Amino acid sequence: MALRRTVIAAAVMVATAFSTDGAAATVSPPRPAIQKPQTVATAEPARAAAGPAATSTAAAEPVCVRLKGAEACVGPDGSDRPGITIEDTADDHRHPAVEYYLNGYLGTKYVIHNLGRKGEVRGSREIGKVVTFRAAVYVGGRRVKYGRWKTVQNIAKYPVKRDTRTTPAGARAKSRTCTSTKAAATICFAERSTFVYACDTAADEYQARAEYFVAGDPTTRYEIHQLAGVGTCGKAEHGDLSISMYRASVFDHGRRKATRLYRYN
Repeated sequence: MALRRTVIAAAVMVATAFSTDGAAATVSPPRPAIQKPQTVATAEPARAAAGPAATSTAAAEPVCVRLKGAEACVGPDGSDRPGITIEDTADDHRHPAVEYYLNGYLGTKYVIHNLGRKGEVRGSREIGKVVTFRAAVYVGGRRVKYGRWKTVQNIAKYPVKRDTRTTPAGARAKSRTCTSTKAAATICFAERSTFVYACDTAADEYQARAEYFVAGDPTTRYEIHQLAGVGTCGKAEHGDLSISMYRASVFDHGRRKATRLYRYN
């Protein structure tokens, strides 16, 4: 009889223990369920707040193309690389350049040669509404490597306009200084809101080029390649920067056919 009472008492204790564990198991799941909405509620506003900031940051980022030794970028005024720029990214005997067309017009190509050292950035703020550009690497005056073309639109706040109607006579009339090479290529410029013209003045298969430096900086050479043929001029703008050294040249693709010595302004 005593043994029977002991067994019954043990059964009651086990039943009580299972009942307590069950109650605890029933109470504990709601805790994560209550915390979960709090976590989501905290995360959602953070993402919403970060959204516009991330969008505006992305809008201010320049668009870049890269080669080994060169990085060319086109960026808005608010970015760290406004306008069109070319960076030297290799410590070697080559120099990088950016080649570009403005406003969808293929009759005039522009080139900026960065003659500084590794880590140096050169460029121009004066770009059009549409810029088609690529990076290239040069050894002296010979291009040894180039990348793919990339086009960006609506980057500049005040884009330069396309000027394709100026004739050599018109360029001379608008400019203060002009020089020519064998009546085949002419460079003209004025220095109030500085602009430069490169004009083709001969009906041949050669192209006219203007080669020049601005603001007394010997580490950046600018070029205008006039590709549209006789009687046409390409125009570049340089804002408040004045021309410091210049010459007119004639090229057969990449080979120089005629040139003058550089003149100082």
